Amino acid sequence: MLDRLAAVEARYNELIGLMGSPGVTSHPELLMKYGQEQASLEPVVKAYHRYRDVENQLDDARAMLNEDLDEDMRAMVKEEIEALTQKRARLEQELRVMLLPKDPNDDKNVIMEIRAGAGGNEAGLFAADLFRIYSRYAERQRWKTSILSRNESGIGGFKEIIFQVNGQGAYSKLKYESGVHRVQRIPETESGGRIHTSTATVAVLPEMDEVEVKIDPNEVRIDVFRSSGPGGQSVNTTDSAVRLTHLPTGIVISCQDEKSQLQNRAKAFNILRARLYDLEQLRLEEEHGAARRSQVGSGDRSEKIRTYNFPQTRVTDHRIGYTSHRLENILNGEIDEFIEALTEADEEKKLQELATT
Repeated sequence: MLDRLAAVEARYNELIGLMGSPGVTSHPELLMKYGQEQASLEPVVKAYHRYRDVENQLDDARAMLNEDLDEDMRAMVKEEIEALTQKRARLEQELRVMLLPKDPNDDKNVIMEIRAGAGGNEAGLFAADLFRIYSRYAERQRWKTSILSRNESGIGGFKEIIFQVNGQGAYSKLKYESGVHRVQRIPETESGGRIHTSTATVAVLPEMDEVEVKIDPNEVRIDVFRSSGPGGQSVNTTDSAVRLTHLPTGIVISCQDEKSQLQNRAKAFNILRARLYDLEQLRLEEEHGAARRSQVGSGDRSEKIRTYNFPQTRVTDHRIGYTSHRLENILNGEIDEFIEALTEADEEKKLQELATT
């Protein structure tokens, strides 16, 4: 680990020198690239410096024990050594986590898809609840959200809603939300007061640009039609809505939220790129076995990951056995405790895997 940290520090210092050289300062793209790399290494370098400071303090304290000290001073030094040893262990763990292989998509924006599952109208209302949770969580993170496509159920719910979240590290936080979410509550329309169980599926896809996922125009059929609102009422009188059909995979995407056909087309291709990337990742996972599927937050669409129990004001994540009784707060987007617990569990699992290889 120390060799790797020394290499990171050397690269960090090299980047500082490069960013000050005329050959880089005159090329904005290269300057930005090096600046981003330096910024990503800086937390590791700072933690490494703290670790070395603690090591130096430990060496000094141990050397003091060889001196002629009275009993009180010797006891104080031993306490200091114990405290520094514990601090060093914490820093070692922190550094091990920092050196774990980083998901290349962690810093990307995301496209989230929420679809009503079993439960009829109640499932559509639950899909709307989930959209509110993630929208408010994004607000708390000062991220920007924009709806790409939606299919309303007519009673305030969604059969499907697709939206984009733009913000630094959005995928790193939201990637654990992929899977089947389940709600247990008494619907407002249920006169008998019986608890119903409904589901909704969440998919979290990293946004891909045209360079990362290339689409052959000859493999996409583009249809345009007039946008329509609830009940089929015409929203505008131009063919602004766009439907893409990717012929090799059969993926169909419709966008009509924007008044401009160009804007709807751009949004539809954005979704298509994310879907094609996700499809390719699933194919690679099948080829390489169940290694990634065994990890926390693998994004298995069929996996029941979380239950929202209204009568008990309880929310449970089944992957890590974590339960919170702050249902009302969670519905208002306060899901940090779940994201933090899932991140820690994922990091611990990866550390264990590294230790056995």
